[in-house]
Amino acid sequence: MSVPALPEAPACTGSTGFLPRRRTLATGAWLAAAAAGLFFANVLLGSYLVSLPDFFRLLAGEQIPGAGFIVMENRLPRAVVGAMVGAALGLAGSIFQTMLRNPLASPDIIGISYGASAGAVAAMVVFGAAGFAVSASAMGGALAVGLLIYVLSHRHTGPANAASGRLILVGIGLAAILQSLVLYLLTRADIRTAQAALVWLTGSLNSSNWGRAAALAACLLVLLPAAAGLARSLRGLEMGDDTAAGLGVKVAPARLGLVAAAVLLAAAATAAAGPVASISFLSAPIARRLRGGRGSLAVSALVGTVIVLAADFAAANVLPQLVTGGAALPVGVVTGALGAPVLLWLLVPTNRVGRGG
Repeated sequence: MSVPALPEAPACTGSTGFLPRRRTLATGAWLAAAAAGLFFANVLLGSYLVSLPDFFRLLAGEQIPGAGFIVMENRLPRAVVGAMVGAALGLAGSIFQTMLRNPLASPDIIGISYGASAGAVAAMVVFGAAGFAVSASAMGGALAVGLLIYVLSHRHTGPANAASGRLILVGIGLAAILQSLVLYLLTRADIRTAQAALVWLTGSLNSSNWGRAAALAACLLVLLPAAAGLARSLRGLEMGDDTAAGLGVKVAPARLGLVAAAVLLAAAATAAAGPVASISFLSAPIARRLRGGRGSLAVSALVGTVIVLAADFAAANVLPQLVTGGAALPVGVVTGALGAPVLLWLLVPTNRVGRGG
């Protein structure tokens, strides 16, 4: 059995050269501007409109009747959590896909997100957990599955591409097992618990609060510098283990560190908002297309942020008026619908060059 042959990511050339650096800066600048615009749209727009001056007055501590709770306790923490979740998942997906040189190698495909889902649902159904306990169980489940995938895929020595293929296949196999476990737990739950579990499994920012924002921010303060420090090793591993070793990269420790960083990023984001579908899968390919085929962790993180904020705005303000008769949708419903078109987008160039099925 072999891993589906989607087009491999082009070798990363980093930011060497004036034109690549200028393109990276330009792409990052307009993505950051788009993220900022969507952030303010999520905070200011909706059924209750808030002006930008009023928003800054609220930030300064002034009390505005009717707007204080809506903005400071509902919309603002939701937008902050959404931005961080998008960045964390985009970065985690980019690390996996670049290191393993396969666009299928994202946490929501190779089992990391399913590990979080199994941990959270087990805590809710078996132990009646809620709130922080569910988030902690989700993070524990993701970390346990990430460790198991790494151990099982590296039990045998062999070529680097074989090890990468085993990691993806082991992850897909564990994802299938964990999905079955989640479905079994849902059949054993009472209707109220099952409903709460289904909302969490969809991926939602509805329960975002300042506590979750602070916890996720603390994780990112540690993980983002760690990922930045491992970026050089990642560029070497993308060109193959032999080339990386020739460039002075300690392959095994670097691979373990990158896997740990990506798993922790995905686990922290999933613990905060549930398994928001397709962000890890979507961000890196879109970032590469925007940069002319070159990978970038920072651009992937910005793409993830833009996707989550745009999807949440659509789920909360646009689609309820068009489709659901006023009922807001979880953000995961919108992001999940984006996965299939992007998969087809990845497959089209493969078939054109005769490498697809």
